[in-house]
Amino acid sequence: MSRSTRSSGARKATLSVLLAAAALGVFACRNDEPAGPAAPDGDELRPAPATMAATALVFRQVSAGGNHTCALTTDGKAYCWGANNTGQLGIGTKAGLELCSSAFECSTRPRAVVGGLTFRQVSAADDHTCGLTTDSLAYCWGTGGDGELGNGETIGRLEPVAVSGGLRFRQVSAGGHVSCGVTAENRAYCWGSGQLGDGTQDEHSTPVAVRGRLPFRQVSVGGAHICGTTIDNRAFCWGRNAEGQIGDDTGLERLVPTRVASTRQWRQVAAGGQHSCGLTTVYKAVCWGNGIEGALGNGISGVRLGPRAVSGGLTFTRITAGTGFSCALTNLNRAYCWGGNFGGELGDGTETQRLTPVAVRGGLSFQQVSAGGAHACAKTSAGVVYCWGSNSLGELGDGTMSDRPRPTRVVGPM
Repeated sequence: MSRSTRSSGARKATLSVLLAAAALGVFACRNDEPAGPAAPDGDELRPAPATMAATALVFRQVSAGGNHTCALTTDGKAYCWGANNTGQLGIGTKAGLELCSSAFECSTRPRAVVGGLTFRQVSAADDHTCGLTTDSLAYCWGTGGDGELGNGETIGRLEPVAVSGGLRFRQVSAGGHVSCGVTAENRAYCWGSGQLGDGTQDEHSTPVAVRGRLPFRQVSVGGAHICGTTIDNRAFCWGRNAEGQIGDDTGLERLVPTRVASTRQWRQVAAGGQHSCGLTTVYKAVCWGNGIEGALGNGISGVRLGPRAVSGGLTFTRITAGTGFSCALTNLNRAYCWGGNFGGELGDGTETQRLTPVAVRGGLSFQQVSAGGAHACAKTSAGVVYCWGSNSLGELGDGTMSDRPRPTRVVGPM
């Protein structure tokens, strides 16, 4: 599902509605794999006193979705917050929460995912979420009309359901109307609607093997394309390619994995809304696809069909791609972002578009960062999660529905 390019004025006025509309089926994916905060810089880092009463959660991983966020505590419990119009929070109900501005209910604070499962990874998409349990089984919840839950059905679920087939995964990624996973044997499988990499455009409500028997290390599902790196450090993408998000120097749609047009060696790749970013084995950031809003970070606003180096010469250890922006962590654990910034999703204290990386305000030291629809979240070494950007659906988890252009701390659970 591609996300159409919008003008900055129109996006500012309609962003919340677009993110909330399930019919659009749009979403951007990130690096959701798990990896002490410095002194705060501004009031945005501190939750309101009234929200401090609940016992704070200690997190080990966070995943920013289209308009919701999920995270795992150090004991493997999953919590989600934000929009719940399709049950993507996994709390067993769509009722009893705050009434959001988009005329459906949400939660502005973390809610425990029901079912008693213990997870080691979670991945939030637009209208669904998937998680990987400690015994390597995949579970998904939320909208399921296109088979993205992988349980053999095409109906939504308000609580986690097991992905069919009994496959044991070591990594899972959810995005758009697709979910994918990589097994212990380095095989990639996908399920849902769209280009699953099996050579067809057929919908599959159970996992199907990605063509080519490539030995994948990780995969990342974007709005309507998927990317991954192999254990021998090659990068491949497949799916929609009208904006160059496959990175093969063409605009041709690809039904099977197609190698990114570069001789670089890749450590990680992240698929966004209509762009992709990768991190090389020498820790340099490279992006390709739709950079109209600056998501490629190369100082130029435009579309690039092949990889372009991110400007600034920074050394990064992790990278993540959102809808129209990207973020990364430096080797000093500082977060930088670039691209569209209409809801404050770059975290630099402004709503100004940036064509090159800018530091996230607050002086915080992060271990993991995740970019979503129009917000981002990151986790410190102390297990504290901070989020910034659009918050009209409670996706920042700070107990409010106010946008935050600088990091705000996620508060205790309901």
